[in-house]
Amino acid sequence: MIHEVDEALRRLVRDEALRGSDLDVAFDAPTKDWAARRNAPTVNIYLYDIREDMRRRQRGLLNEYDAQGKVASRQLPPRHMKLSYLVTAWTQRPEDEHRLLSDLLIGFLRYDAVPPRLLTGSLEELALPVPMTVALPPPEDRAFADVWSALGGELKPSLDVVVSAPVSSGRKFAAGPPAREGVELHTGEERVRHNVSADGVGMRKVAR
Repeated sequence: MIHEVDEALRRLVRDEALRGSDLDVAFDAPTKDWAARRNAPTVNIYLYDIREDMRRRQRGLLNEYDAQGKVASRQLPPRHMKLSYLVTAWTQRPEDEHRLLSDLLIGFLRYDAVPPRLLTGSLEELALPVPMTVALPPPEDRAFADVWSALGGELKPSLDVVVSAPVSSGRKFAAGPPAREGVELHTGEERVRHNVSADGVGMRKVAR
């Protein structure tokens, strides 16, 4: 699932935000060593945090139906994982980097979710929205300065892009046989069956 979100973001940057540009798109950690090896203008999309989106967790089970329209199995609802990306532009001049960041920001702001045409693999199969936010304030337990400190680099202008991607747990449960129609009452002397139909309730004696 993560690599499918990576590919969707790569295509969104190249085909939408920076259409017509031949900039490289990298997913490496933007450390000092990486920056020193870079030899072309680059947009870096670094995945720095993965955690469950608890606001989107659902309870209960989802039905799966067979060709006859009967419940064949039940499965747990998909869970949503928040993938947080640090998006930076790398060129020789800060002015060019700021221009790129502006184009990237406008490109991401066009969408509240990853466009379905960019989804592949399991994300395409689930056919669920993949919400996306950009440049929101970080949670209280995380600061971007801490991310840069962990990377061993200097603080750099960046965009925080968060994608909430659904993922199937893969846990399925076989459905039991369909319920029998009607209700049988055992009185000891005889067995009476109630048959419920579209035009009312009927009662008939079955056996003594």
